[in-house]
Amino acid sequence: MLGDNARGALLMLGSMAAFTLNDTAIKILSSDIPLFQTIALRGVGTTVLLALLALALGQWRQLRLAGRDRSLIALRVAAEIVAAFTFIGALFHMELANATAILQAVPLAVTLAGAAFLGEPVGWKRLSAIVVGFLGVLLMVRPGTEGFTVHSLLCLAAVGAVTVRDLCTRRLSAAVPSMVVATLTAGGVGLAAAFAATVNGGWAPMEPGATGILAGASAAILFGYVFSILAMRVGEIAVVAPMRYSSLLWALLLGWLVFGDWPRPLTLAGAAIVVTMGVFTFYRERALGRSRTAGPQEVLIRPRT
Repeated sequence: MLGDNARGALLMLGSMAAFTLNDTAIKILSSDIPLFQTIALRGVGTTVLLALLALALGQWRQLRLAGRDRSLIALRVAAEIVAAFTFIGALFHMELANATAILQAVPLAVTLAGAAFLGEPVGWKRLSAIVVGFLGVLLMVRPGTEGFTVHSLLCLAAVGAVTVRDLCTRRLSAAVPSMVVATLTAGGVGLAAAFAATVNGGWAPMEPGATGILAGASAAILFGYVFSILAMRVGEIAVVAPMRYSSLLWALLLGWLVFGDWPRPLTLAGAAIVVTMGVFTFYRERALGRSRTAGPQEVLIRPRT
């Protein structure tokens, strides 16, 4: 039988596969459904599914929000709206693996922002890894070359927005139920997209096939959330968390199978640098955490865009 760490690793691999399936479904719809309509309808489906999951877990009964937490959740929702609009907007026009690869810079950006704005300690080794990681990002976006487009900028904007979102998540009280936060965030994104679609006249009739794909995208997000939470509860964080980077492997595989895309060598090299530095930074952070306290470290589940 599989041990807890092996089950946790497999669950995290499944979570990243589910999230990447969602991205693939959204990209498939890019030629048939306007951007804001896609985000709005996916937001409705995701909100309903997450609300039901939170209800099943009894988390709505645990909801007690202090004023500080309400402000953080509001900022988190705003950041998620920006992240969803920019990342999906880029995904409509970029190769799946390229967009996913740039998003791998989020853990490095969160570490740097935590030091800059929250006063979290960052030694020279982690700071060096962050600098090298961002050089890897430059290899992927290649500013000043023909490979650089406005969609690369949208991806970088998504990295910034997700960083703000994750900093808000770090500051939330431990008593705030995670599924309730995810539900409120998904609902906020859906409402913002519905408003944008209405203002821009972006509503279009949908074929049954497109409706089914969109429903599948919403279900994939739900499985991604559930598998991610189960993975963190079953396995050790040091084994499970690095499996998040498997999303890039899933994106490479699905991008090739579904769209016939394969990134350029420089993009792959940049992605390898970012992932390597991200894993190094994570293990350094864990080592410093163990040296500062003998108690278990709290693990934050950071939902994907």
